[in-house]
Amino acid sequence: MCPRGCLSSICDHATRRGLLKAGFTFGVGAAAAATTTGFSATPARAAPISFERTEDLSHALYEGFPTMGGDKWFTVENIVNFAEHKVNLNRWTMMEHTGTHMDAPIHFSADGMTADMIPIGDLIVPLAVVNIAAKAADNADAELTPDDIRAWEAKNGPLPEGCCVVMNSGWHKLVGDARFTGRDGEGRNHTPGFHAETAHMLITERNVRGIGVDTLSLDTGLNSSGAFPVHYEWLGSGRWGVEAVANLDAVPETGARVLLGTPKVKGATGGPTRVIALL
Repeated sequence: MCPRGCLSSICDHATRRGLLKAGFTFGVGAAAAATTTGFSATPARAAPISFERTEDLSHALYEGFPTMGGDKWFTVENIVNFAEHKVNLNRWTMMEHTGTHMDAPIHFSADGMTADMIPIGDLIVPLAVVNIAAKAADNADAELTPDDIRAWEAKNGPLPEGCCVVMNSGWHKLVGDARFTGRDGEGRNHTPGFHAETAHMLITERNVRGIGVDTLSLDTGLNSSGAFPVHYEWLGSGRWGVEAVANLDAVPETGARVLLGTPKVKGATGGPTRVIALL
């Protein structure tokens, strides 16, 4: 917690009474003592997850990060700066679903879980990467189909219990290129995504906890103009999704785990997410 007279005061002066004059006194909280009283217990220990390295599967978020419609969904305003105030502080204004981000069930359902309600154990799961980059290179409207899942399983074995299935269409390498949103002259988007039958299969025939894409939508771009069949079925089943996943060529098709670091905002329908692969 910030000591009295620290950031809250700085922000108050910077935003309401003009910029502050340089020179602040920062107190040291007495609550920093390391000794605790009246409680002694051995913390519970979960089974360890073993990994040797990590890969960041998130895009850096910046002003102008692509959106399907071309709208600006993220802005940064510098409120105080180190040169003048010896403190740096920015204000962010954003839509929840911008950059690499998670879709909570409530995003496309009447009463699904909000982002803060998803158990943390459901956000650290095995990762299965299904590569459809070859067919997506020939067809921007390509879909990840049930046959793609079956082909993956024929090569790698059954999908891991409680995993996240992520589509690698090659689109993660196109951020900054017009092809990333695939918007044509008639306002339609052409980007790969999951087929609705695949979502149904993963819900009813496999124990899958989440799905992810390296595009801006779980659905194809053409289905992201109002129909959203994958969003409605998948999120409506109480599961989560993650969009705009990055760096997928750095992880194997199977054998890794994925960790989603999501903001715990009460009532959130999702939010920008740090996606980390544990290998």
